[in-house]
Amino acid sequence: MKGTMIVDGRQVEFDKEKNVLEVVRKAGIDLPTFCYHSELSIYGACRMCIVEDKWGNIFASCSQLPRDGMEVFTNTKKVQKYRKLILEMILANHDRDCTTCTRTGKCQLQELAIRFGIKDIRFDPIRKRLPIDKSSLSIIRNPNKCILCGDCVRVCEEVQGVGALSFVNRGSDITVAPAFNRDIAEVNCVNCGQCRAVCPTAAIIIKNDNGKVWEVVHDKSKRVIAQIAPAVRVALGEEFGLEPGQVTIGKIVAALKKIGVDEVYDTAFSADMTVIEESKEFLERFETGEKLPLFTSCCPGWVKFAENKYPDMVDNISTCKSPQQMFGAVIKEYYKEKDKDENKGTILISVMPCTAKKAEAAREEFEHNGVRDVDIVITTQELALLIKEAGINFEQLEEESFDMPFGLASGSGIIFGATGGVAEAVVTRLLKNKPDHNTKDLLFSNVRGMDNIKEASFNLDGKEIKIAVVHGLNNADELIKQIKSGKRYYDFIEVMACPGGCIAGGGQPIPMNLETRKGRAKGLYRLDRISHIKSSDTNPLVMSLFEGILKDNHELLHVHKKMEVES
Repeated sequence: MKGTMIVDGRQVEFDKEKNVLEVVRKAGIDLPTFCYHSELSIYGACRMCIVEDKWGNIFASCSQLPRDGMEVFTNTKKVQKYRKLILEMILANHDRDCTTCTRTGKCQLQELAIRFGIKDIRFDPIRKRLPIDKSSLSIIRNPNKCILCGDCVRVCEEVQGVGALSFVNRGSDITVAPAFNRDIAEVNCVNCGQCRAVCPTAAIIIKNDNGKVWEVVHDKSKRVIAQIAPAVRVALGEEFGLEPGQVTIGKIVAALKKIGVDEVYDTAFSADMTVIEESKEFLERFETGEKLPLFTSCCPGWVKFAENKYPDMVDNISTCKSPQQMFGAVIKEYYKEKDKDENKGTILISVMPCTAKKAEAAREEFEHNGVRDVDIVITTQELALLIKEAGINFEQLEEESFDMPFGLASGSGIIFGATGGVAEAVVTRLLKNKPDHNTKDLLFSNVRGMDNIKEASFNLDGKEIKIAVVHGLNNADELIKQIKSGKRYYDFIEVMACPGGCIAGGGQPIPMNLETRKGRAKGLYRLDRISHIKSSDTNPLVMSLFEGILKDNHELLHVHKKMEVES
């Protein structure tokens, strides 16, 4: 629908804008919102985006369609009065301990209170204080900071198809919580952290494990090693004023060394190991036709979702550990004898874009004889806090390189952080004639980008393999239903829980809108283009590892059972 609106006396043309709010923003006016996200359904609850029409009517601009000739005003006396009143009422029921709040300086509620000059709260709170839910390994829920915007409820239901959160009770007792007011760890939460990514306050935050990091770096009996996931390097810079997609890996390594980490390695290295193992597993299944399609196992949010909702398809998930867990198993094996000789214990810290990685590291199958593959998981956001706490001037850091022998990765390992990256890496590994980067751009165009479901076919030794790439668990749910009904068939399926893949994991800097996700993905693909190593199986250090400690030890790389796979 096309037309022209009049916004504060100025004509504004509209075309694809789906509501009055977007037209007003197109006019250069920043209407405030709490409950509006362009990728979620319209809720219209917070009323902060109200405007007044020429007849004096007040309405929420997010829930009103634009019409040709419509005239609205965004800052009338009535609008300003109501907007400030709404803010005051929200603040009256809000736990205002801003000095100790993790969102101070980045809280939407705080920003708007300052913007509209709210100095005094005239109203008494009508909601009683509720207990803080710390049951999850990944997030903390503080209902006393909730402003009932419903963003977490909608992202959990509409994007992830999980529905772990909902509105409970009525009237002044209404709150957001799991059904029957249970703790979040007692329901079907998959730990993806997307609820935290859209929360405008600190009602849902990342469970901070930085205290554990400080504890181990101060312990001289520990060898402290860190691994850094691919997606972290194109997002951390946003916490220090850089643009999404700007690569800061050299500074990240330097910062971790200053904090006290002994050695810093690249999780993209173990992503190369994952590609080699997963491609072999796929070929074995493809040749026998058993347990197809093969689903990827890199994303713990997806694995947990499948276990909860599709237990009959768990055998279709690759037995390969995720790159995080593969790296942990290899590191602990690699330093086992050295630790004995030096009377030390090796502690592995993972720096991940993903809150679900915290829960993954704690799973029962990733502990062997009392030794965990991964000891501590911190997110990109936690790393930023760690750097700031240490007083490190990130912008002025001299870049440092990864340590060896686990610091060299292929471009295929690096693009694991973007949706479509795992599928592209596996196919590249399977192709006899490795494509150059220009050929890759064309060959894999169908599995790149931000479309919800992508599919492609490739010729492998005269046989066609059908591949699908899906991100967002609700999209994965729909795809599985179509597969079960016989409407679709694939041989290999990559699933990422978070929209855009790991680049938009629940532990990444916010906001994570479409443009931010695209910027981060471009950063990873730029690294792929300049990489000297094109394919995972041409990484010499990875292949030497397969000829060394992994030659007769492939079970280190798989979950539950030993996979007899040749290197």
